[in-house]
Amino acid sequence: MNLKEAFSNVENYFSPKIIGEVNDQFIKVAKIKGQDLPWHNHENEDELFYIVEGELLMEIQNEPKFTLKKGDLFVVKKGVNHRVSSTDDCLIMLIESKTTEHTGKVISKITKSIEQQTY
Repeated sequence: MNLKEAFSNVENYFSPKIIGEVNDQFIKVAKIKGQDLPWHNHENEDELFYIVEGELLMEIQNEPKFTLKKGDLFVVKKGVNHRVSSTDDCLIMLIESKTTEHTGKVISKITKSIEQQTY
């Protein structure tokens, strides 16, 4: 699989698509643009972000904002409130436990079920 080609089937922003599995983890790709993702956390799961293209603004509650750039990797630890946004198109890969809910317990207009995340 070519990682960049995997984005060809991702039509909407903030709508991850599962492209693979490793043990109890999903590998997902998503396109980010705008600020639609609400503050949320994942009570029992860490979440890995890898920037494939573009820049991603990462906000961690009670910490300074920072920007992740192409090639950067960051892990949000379980229970940590966070949100991401991007001014321009940003392509990311996520590695998450299969139990990870898209926006944690926060339901918003962009929240997707696991079924909606199938490729």
